[in-house]
Amino acid sequence: MIKFDICCILGVLLRLPNFTDKTLMSWNYTVKRVALFLIVVWAAASVNFFVPRLGTGRDPIREKLGQLAASGGLRQDGIEAMVKAYQVKFGLDKPLYVQYLNFLGDTFTLDLGYSLANYPARVGQMIGNAIPWTIGLMLVSVLIGFALGTLMGALSAWPSTPRFVRNMAVPLMTLSAIPPYLLGLIVLYILGLKLELFPLSGGYSPGMLAIASVDFYLDVLHHSVLPALAIVMQQVGFWALGMRGMMVTTSGEDYITLAEANGLRNRTIFFRFGLRNAMLPQLTALGLSLANVVAGQVIVEVIFAYPGIGTVLFQAIQASDYTVINGVVLILIMSIGLVTMLMDFFYPLLDPRISHTRQN
Repeated sequence: MIKFDICCILGVLLRLPNFTDKTLMSWNYTVKRVALFLIVVWAAASVNFFVPRLGTGRDPIREKLGQLAASGGLRQDGIEAMVKAYQVKFGLDKPLYVQYLNFLGDTFTLDLGYSLANYPARVGQMIGNAIPWTIGLMLVSVLIGFALGTLMGALSAWPSTPRFVRNMAVPLMTLSAIPPYLLGLIVLYILGLKLELFPLSGGYSPGMLAIASVDFYLDVLHHSVLPALAIVMQQVGFWALGMRGMMVTTSGEDYITLAEANGLRNRTIFFRFGLRNAMLPQLTALGLSLANVVAGQVIVEVIFAYPGIGTVLFQAIQASDYTVINGVVLILIMSIGLVTMLMDFFYPLLDPRISHTRQN
């Protein structure tokens, strides 16, 4: 009994260094990956800070006050004094490098500041009001398009699929090549103007109270059908095209031939060996697509006057509203970087053949 316990203890001690090395390597990889994420966010945020300021000489404060003066809401002789006062308030009178350092400090504390063109609205409040609309539209559209496109692409490449299903590759390829905003114009003309089945624009009907009620949710759903349909149609073609290429490669692998030789049912081979092994690149692309959900389809939202984050970004670019542009792009950068990092960590769970640790 004592001899058995000693052998167990020695076995544990012999294995402990191996376990410690693997754990240490995994921890080092995690630290490096997080550091890379922070560097990417800093670099992208820096580019986002300088490009709007160096790419145009427009002054959003002066433009906004000029519009108020033109409409009779402000006296002309008071514009210059107000411009200087607002520039001091927003720190725009300081040198560019001082503005950059202040921007980094605000970014680190997630203080996005005030909107220059819509003062005193705060950037965080504007983004917070728009994000639920974009996520509700884009998340559902992307997931529906992913599910339908992946299944249709896999079936179109599977040898034993009926001929009419395999012939769907051509229309799916056509859909993937058409931009979603063009599909939006098509469905808007046919289903909105001609058939008058769905509203042409907006997130909900004018006069409808935005409160939690069944009527409000049904009205929002009714208004979101056309933009969602435009996105889903393009997404189905995109996912189907990628999945078809992966499925063609997978169907020629040795394990598929072995499964067929063992007499497994065609359905089992398709789902367990074909679809499962071809899904990893699709899931990687899905992670990036879900990260882009925050940005939304800017042109689609503008076409349908949908109150999402894409519309907010479009209006900010038109008005040279630097703070709103910085806030929206910063959220987008962080979401893409975070999802990419998480997908990198989840790869070993999706495919056991992938490991972040080296084995000697």
